[in-house]
Amino acid sequence: MDEIVLKGMPFFAYHGVLPEENVTGQRFIVNTWLSCDLREAGVSDDVADTINYAHVYAVVREIVEGKPRKLIEAVAEDIAAQLLATFDRLQAVTVEVEKPGAPIPGIFGQVSVKIRRHRTSA
Repeated sequence: MDEIVLKGMPFFAYHGVLPEENVTGQRFIVNTWLSCDLREAGVSDDVADTINYAHVYAVVREIVEGKPRKLIEAVAEDIAAQLLATFDRLQAVTVEVEKPGAPIPGIFGQVSVKIRRHRTSA
């Protein structure tokens, strides 16, 4: 399966378990891998035959900057579900939500969750 990849999408939002995270907010970074057949778009050179990257970004932004969630797992689920519901060509999606400033003791590069969801045939 071919992929469209949008990586390093930064957003400021208010997700977190701790009450102060919901007040002060923090940065989140989202990466997506969209699995679909890109052959038709490659031949036609027509944006109508692919998944519009700008529309993907808008969907992700609306979710991340929208309703605060306690867990980044929930943010990732919302993104995956909405992308699969929005884009008929999308067969599967991998979503990674990074929380670089997670309030945990210790030194670390990042905390993130990465999920993969497939279109159901039901």
